Amino acid sequence: MKFRTRTLTSIGAAAVASVLVLTGCGGGGTEAKEPGTDGKTTPVSLMLNWYPYGEHAPFYYGVQEGIFAKHGIDLKISAGQGSTKTTQATGSKQTDFGWADTPAVLSNIDKGVKVKSVGVFLQTTPSAVQVFADSNIRTPADLVGKTIAVSAGDAPTTTFPVYLDKAGVPADQVTQQSLDSAGKMSAMLSGRVDGLIGFAHDQGPTIANKSGKEVRYLRYSEQGLNFFSNGLIANQATIDSSPKLVQAMVDATSEAFAAAAAKPEAAVAAMEGKDPQLPPQPVLLQQWQQTIPLLTTPETVGKAPGTNAEANWRATVEVLSNAKLLEKAEDPAKYWDSKFTPTSRP
Repeated sequence: MKFRTRTLTSIGAAAVASVLVLTGCGGGGTEAKEPGTDGKTTPVSLMLNWYPYGEHAPFYYGVQEGIFAKHGIDLKISAGQGSTKTTQATGSKQTDFGWADTPAVLSNIDKGVKVKSVGVFLQTTPSAVQVFADSNIRTPADLVGKTIAVSAGDAPTTTFPVYLDKAGVPADQVTQQSLDSAGKMSAMLSGRVDGLIGFAHDQGPTIANKSGKEVRYLRYSEQGLNFFSNGLIANQATIDSSPKLVQAMVDATSEAFAAAAAKPEAAVAAMEGKDPQLPPQPVLLQQWQQTIPLLTTPETVGKAPGTNAEANWRATVEVLSNAKLLEKAEDPAKYWDSKFTPTSRP
């Protein structure tokens, strides 16, 4: 996803027990790859959707706490440059697994990239209009006559007209200014726009930190508009040749997310020093704390993180099809391999 510049921050707490080096991804190869046995681990590469920010804390915490090792995985994490690039890198086996935004994943699958989702973790969209709390924008109706920064082609922007329609706001009465991720934040911070569209759990805490002002969120989900966001993807060849490895990765990621949700401060502390572009610790903590409520839908409450409901998949495909991000609504099985449901308990 490329919904923001992601100048990230973090929260101070315990020192990191072990150092995880962020390297370029190791190639996935074509041979079968299984999780380690007899106390050994198998090297596994994961490319994130962007530079590390609070949402990614479970991966670093899971490595630090030995969760991935317990499942036979020696996890190496690398930064990404947007969900489309991560999806394509996974499709070309430059990485064993990717962490990417579902709309970008589905769009690339439609274009022939050989990947599938093996579990979406952010199941409530973080898409939101973000404005300063001291502004006169308190409800969607207050967007009339305002200028909002957007990024052409991304999921929050493409579905913005759907959000406005559900909120009863004429789309032609809201001015959209198209900017890149960095430009959106700069324009909001300088007052050149009244707000921006993006991921609330990502950009909002950074904007608040940089401005010293509280940020208000007009969330798409509050208007009944929801679709899947970030999750694990794998190359189809990896799924076919190494199903045990895929299941182990899903189980370890699920367990790591549950552990990080239980101990947010410790989870973000595990990110300390892992990337030069990390934000301050307090921002990382806010980002992760705002991620936690996004991990379920009403259909998956009480289930292990990464457990998906087919009804939510069908709703996601329908929303993205109606927004013209997909040519047509197809069966979720084209995009999602449902056999990799987490076996760990929440």
